[in-house]
Amino acid sequence: MQQMTTQSDIDFHSEIYKDAYSRINAIVIEGEQEAHENYIKLAELLPDSQEDLIRLSKMESRHKKGFEACARNLQVVPDLAFAKEFFAGLHGNFQTAAAAGKVVTCLLIQSLIIECFAIAAYNIYIPVADDFARKITEGVVKDEYSHLNFGEVWLKENFTTAKAELEEANRQNLPIVWQMLNKVAGDAQVLAMEKDALVEDFMIQYGEALSNIGFTTRDIMRLSAYGLSAA
Repeated sequence: MQQMTTQSDIDFHSEIYKDAYSRINAIVIEGEQEAHENYIKLAELLPDSQEDLIRLSKMESRHKKGFEACARNLQVVPDLAFAKEFFAGLHGNFQTAAAAGKVVTCLLIQSLIIECFAIAAYNIYIPVADDFARKITEGVVKDEYSHLNFGEVWLKENFTTAKAELEEANRQNLPIVWQMLNKVAGDAQVLAMEKDALVEDFMIQYGEALSNIGFTTRDIMRLSAYGLSAA
């Protein structure tokens, strides 16, 4: 989906842009912080993969610092309280699953949903970002694909035993994504990020991830439809 707005059309220093950016940037910072904490928790749940997961958690921490620098560059204070509320649904579900030792649900939330959400947002943001933020984001998005890959590989190897829990976790968590996209649509529009493009890119990334794990095309259509009417 081609976005009509180009970078040269955007006034990165206008008050309306900076106001919207304070929330979008905070969401990105909080998302990386959530990911950092989630991978540390997954390292406890999956001791055989501990080294890989700790490495991923450190990468997320570096990403967070990069996005904090993007805010400073535009002289914007991120609205972190808004961002914490934004992630509350997925955060709560991850914590509940982790406490119950439900590794499959934790991986679906972090390695599939959150990573696909991040990749979609970064893909749509890069063409309309300011020069400083674009360089940071281009570096981050390459890393996110490797994080997505960890979850895909583990879930593919355990697909037979994980399938039922994956379907249940998808049913519980995918509708939250559509609520999140609706909550941020107005601010994203100010940054020239079209909601339809975000939805489309997320569905492509998520569908590919589900396919790589072992779901059929028919399964993916069914799984992807959960909560989509809210989008």
